[in-house]
Amino acid sequence: MDIAEIVSTSFTEFDIGTPLSKVAGAFENQELDAVVVTDGDEYRGVVSRRQLASSSNQPSAKIGSQVQHVPAVERTEDVREVARLMIASDAKTLPVLDDERVYGVVTADAVLGAVRPFLDAATVDEAYSGELISVTPDTGTGEALNTLRESGIAHLPVVEDDEVVGILSLYDVIEFTTRGGSRSQGGSSGDIGGRGGGKAAGGSQGGFGAREGESDRMLDLPVRNLMSDVVMTIGKDATLDEVVETMFEREISSLVVTDGETGESIGIVTKTDIIEALTWDRDDERQPVQVFGLDLLDGMDYDGISALIESMTSKYGDMQVIKASIELQEHKEQSRGVPLVLARIRLVTDRGYFTADGEGYGASHALRLAANAVERQLLKGKTYGQSKKHPDAEEREKIYGWWLGG
Repeated sequence: MDIAEIVSTSFTEFDIGTPLSKVAGAFENQELDAVVVTDGDEYRGVVSRRQLASSSNQPSAKIGSQVQHVPAVERTEDVREVARLMIASDAKTLPVLDDERVYGVVTADAVLGAVRPFLDAATVDEAYSGELISVTPDTGTGEALNTLRESGIAHLPVVEDDEVVGILSLYDVIEFTTRGGSRSQGGSSGDIGGRGGGKAAGGSQGGFGAREGESDRMLDLPVRNLMSDVVMTIGKDATLDEVVETMFEREISSLVVTDGETGESIGIVTKTDIIEALTWDRDDERQPVQVFGLDLLDGMDYDGISALIESMTSKYGDMQVIKASIELQEHKEQSRGVPLVLARIRLVTDRGYFTADGEGYGASHALRLAANAVERQLLKGKTYGQSKKHPDAEEREKIYGWWLGG
């Protein structure tokens, strides 16, 4: 199954020199997940809503400072490969190229819609993230935002007396703080991303620090003032097609997972979890390592990269690697004929989620830099998310065989 029928030619594009303030305004469209960044006719990358929300930027900064180098795909790319690329690059929107120019985009929602008829073969139990990261209704908005950023998540259950009473979205927080930030700079309450207001429009001139105290007070506001108190739950025995159906109908991206016997909230399942469920490999004889751009590496093959991952993680006790994604992207810039390469390593382990990038001239150099950065995180025990259960070989074949055989 390829993506030809699910490519959208409707997308938002910005030149690399566009101010971030203008880009922020584009995300008022709640259906927009990411914008495409180009330099003339040349594709450079994307900037996602989540990425912009997780960063601290001056409004005068350019979009080029936040570009995420996600891989572009062709219109005839296989849906499964697109799912793998989304997980490897941590992106829910991938540009689609035609004759080296951006023709359209393919989104996680489009992928889920395409595979939904097959998702009744897998259950929530195999895909959800256990051990809820949560806050209380009285947690300050600033503290909650920090939890979202540090954990690398976009949805935060709000728990009171062991009961989930609400859901706080990263996008809820950023919309609230962005509006407050605009007011702090002298604009009107509706002045998102620098549009409207200002001296030329008959408003106040603005400027940094004009109302900093107000911004600080906003971050102290309890999350009960921002959270959605409509909490959708689903049992761990439900099938993934039921999850997608509920998400699409309710226009939400996550469901709280409950134990069928006790009714206790035991985890959360997101669209990303479901996309990730499509990426498991059948090969049980070696570590579950996915490599994108292997052809860029001279002198190292798949087994060599698997050995590198094993060497990295074996130094830290009985850590189990559930999945590793390695992505290599070549830039046009060169030094003495050697291209600049971005290497990204993402590890899902039984101790959490570790991720790091490395950029250097030559893929091997970039990969070593990324590996060193991951090792520093392993040493410090710094994680960016919750670990997922790893199905044994028999379960994996039963659950994912329908997909991998296609």
